[in-house]
Amino acid sequence: MTAALRRSDLPSLGRRLRAAHAMTRPLMREIIGTACRRFPSLGQNERTMRVMRLVEAEAWADAALTMMALELPMWQVRRIAYDEGEWHCALSRERELPDWLDTAVEAHHADLALALLSAFLEVQALAAETSRPSVPTVRPAPDPFYEPLGCENFS
Repeated sequence: MTAALRRSDLPSLGRRLRAAHAMTRPLMREIIGTACRRFPSLGQNERTMRVMRLVEAEAWADAALTMMALELPMWQVRRIAYDEGEWHCALSRERELPDWLDTAVEAHHADLALALLSAFLEVQALAAETSRPSVPTVRPAPDPFYEPLGCENFS
């Protein structure tokens, strides 16, 4: 699947996740196929096999947490809370910062696994929007009329 197609699929997949009542195997496989960039390229190593075993066992929350650790190594779960019938999940790059300084990605759902995966999809959509070049940018050449001037008085 191309990167452009994946970017357009993430918002619709996120809406389907928020509308779902419970996690299913086909929905989890679609999330893996659409939102996971590292999962297919790693082949059949230990982590991918663990995720697939958890999916087959329908251990959705454990599968979501394992998949997040695999796909988002720079992100960590900041908060998981249950309040008024909904699970609230927050993912953050800087977990040790106070709440008011941190820019966490938050999601909520009545099902824990769907709340975790909704936050995961939000981070993946955020990463797709802010694509970075693989090589650093080079500063433009200075203006030909630019000449540095020393203003120190050494007398």
